Amino acid sequence: VQLVESGGGLVQPGGSLRLSCAASGFTFSNYYMSWVRQAPGKGLEWVANINGDGSAAYYASSVQGRFTISRDNAKDTVHLRMNSLNPEDTALYYCARGSPPLTYITGGALKLTDFGAWGQGTQVTVSS
Repeated sequence: VQLVESGGGLVQPGGSLRLSCAASGFTFSNYYMSWVRQAPGKGLEWVANINGDGSAAYYASSVQGRFTISRDNAKDTVHLRMNSLNPEDTALYYCARGSPPLTYITGGALKLTDFGAWGQGTQVTVSS
């Protein structure tokens, strides 16, 4: 199983970026996929996830209306389109297989090991 993120970089406040994650080694369309992020000095935060056929997507309140998750099952890729970026979006963004556990939804900490697989991350820095 391998997940490889790309597309991060430095962007000015108000700008946009599109992250991509290429998956291999498993039947991609069988799994929910998530994007999670870790800002400097903070814990892991779930950002968004999408179901196997791409018909349903869910977002953290902090990114709702600004970020869009999508997937291309023909290419085994998942994307995160990020608009109206602000400095609080600065973080290392990870692609992960699966969805956050109930413990996170009910207020617990999130760990990368809560997911079935994860990539190496791609850095997003929002700064003027």
